[in-house]
This record gives sequence, C-alpha cells and structure tokens, in this order.
Amino acid sequence: MEENKRLHSILFNLKVPEAIELDTTNNTYILTSARVIKNSFSNPRNYITINKGKVDGLKQDMGVITSTGILGIIENTSEHFAIVQSILNTKSNINAKIKNTDRFGSLIWNAKKFNVVQLVDIPRLVPLKIGDTIVTGASSSIFPENIPIGTIKSFDLTTSKSYYSIDVDLFNDMTNIKNVYIINNIDKPEILQLESNLENDQ
Repeated sequence: MEENKRLHSILFNLKVPEAIELDTTNNTYILTSARVIKNSFSNPRNYITINKGKVDGLKQDMGVITSTGILGIIENTSEHFAIVQSILNTKSNINAKIKNTDRFGSLIWNAKKFNVVQLVDIPRLVPLKIGDTIVTGASSSIFPENIPIGTIKSFDLTTSKSYYSIDVDLFNDMTNIKNVYIINNIDKPEILQLESNLENDQ
C-alpha cells in the first residue's frame, strides 16, 4: 500500500505527463493510506468507515479512492477513524466527465444497483458509445482530474430530450473494498477562500 500510495502521489502531481518527478516538496496532492473496517452498499445512503482520522491529518471533504477507482468523500472524522460518504449514496454528487473530452456532468446514484451509478447533464450533442470510460472532472477541488470511475453501460435522453442520463459500470467492486487512499489537496483552502471572496462581492 505504501508503494502504491507513493506512485499515486507522483501520478497525481505530474505537471508534464511524460515526466516522472520524484521530488515531492511541491506536490499539490498528498495521499494517506487506510483500511476499511466497515462498508455498506445495500442502503440508499451508504457509508464506509476507515481506520485513519484527525491524528492522521484527515478532514471533512477529502476524496477517497482505491487502486481501481473513485470511492467517495470523507463526511466525518474522529481522532482515529473517519466516515466516508460512498458514491453509492443518494446524496453523492461528484464532478465527472467522459475521458479525453471536456464534457462534464454530475455523478449521482439512483439506489438501484450497487455496481452502477449515473452520469447526468451531458448535452445530447455529445457523441457517446457503450464502453467509453468515465473519469473525474477538472471542476473539483477534492479529486485530481482523470481518476477512473467506470465505463458507459447504457444511455438515454432525459424527458426534456436535451441531456443524456448515462448508466456507468463501476470499476470498483463496491462489495469488496479493503485498502483505500485519502487525497488531500493542499491548494483547496486557497481555492475555497478565493471563491468565497467572489461570492461575497456579488
């Protein structure tokens, strides 16, 4: 896990895709490894408990992933543990996109299948095909861009016929999660402060 954490950290912090930068002093993303001690996946609102907490630097709204893909976002922490809001949660809403495009939407869950989530708000003019890969988008201060999520299983137009509703097969086996990585974006406080200043000026 430690080696995977180091490699993920290098990958997320690459400024040039072809370059491998081993100096971590200027990294934007810091990773912490943890283990799952409780996992639910059959409720409308599912949560995951992990064995790291405040003493390990974990805070609310940090992203959580596995070696396979996205898992959720930290909702609460104690000294030594944290509760993660799973992507299998009807309150979950994560910025996601079709890989190798700038077409963004919202990743949600309709509480029907534990291995399928939904990507909504993709305009009907966007070309889609079954099997296209879905990844995290760039409009998030929680997750780095391009973390794998899953592949398109099926899609259909919404009632308005203006947007797609897309079923996404998850890469993660949500019934068998053991080792996870927590992502700390050290630039996030500055980004949120800047956005807050903009909102206050309007």
